Amino acid sequence: MKKKSSKLIQIACDGGAATGKSTGAKMIAKKYNLKFLSSGLLYRYAAYLILKHKPKNKIKFLFNKFKNLKYEKLEENNLHTNKISEYSAEIAKINKIRKILKNYQNSFSKKNRACCIEGRDIATKILPNSDIKFFFICKLNLAASRRFKELKKINSKIKLKDVKKSLKIRNILDTKRKNSPLLKHRDSIEIDTGKLNKKAMLAKMSKYVEKIIKTKYGN
Repeated sequence: MKKKSSKLIQIACDGGAATGKSTGAKMIAKKYNLKFLSSGLLYRYAAYLILKHKPKNKIKFLFNKFKNLKYEKLEENNLHTNKISEYSAEIAKINKIRKILKNYQNSFSKKNRACCIEGRDIATKILPNSDIKFFFICKLNLAASRRFKELKKINSKIKLKDVKKSLKIRNILDTKRKNSPLLKHRDSIEIDTGKLNKKAMLAKMSKYVEKIIKTKYGN
């Protein structure tokens, strides 16, 4: 049952590509009535815009695009392609672009004191003071299989080996980049999605959320 309470809690969800963090974050946000935001989707949208419009000044272009961006509009575009995934990792290394998207995420978290944000640097950079932090993991073969099934619906010609290669490149770029790399926060609770189905994942996450709510609000 979806919580009707207005408990002000903030949850950070981090992890590599296709580890199940988006699924887990969306489920926990829905259950506890929290505003949801995917930072990965922001980077994908930025990559999509640049690839589509090829602006001369990428920074100024993205600044204007994200100034009054309605997050709900992002889902209207097909942002889950290998090309966008790989380019997202490339632009994520650019500090000025990260700053634009970080400002958007910070503004979102200030407007929505009850929220769940997922990405790669949420616990370490965006919501370091979040009430609870989750870090999602799973083996590359499983992650590739999941992403392949998603992409197959869009592109019937896509190959599993290409998806696996793309994910591997993405994770290497994310963990090795100088600016805000993918790191597990020392306070993060690890969620191994290779060992949990959706129901078990939600149950495990909920157990920790309930503890936080009881500590903060006493019920």
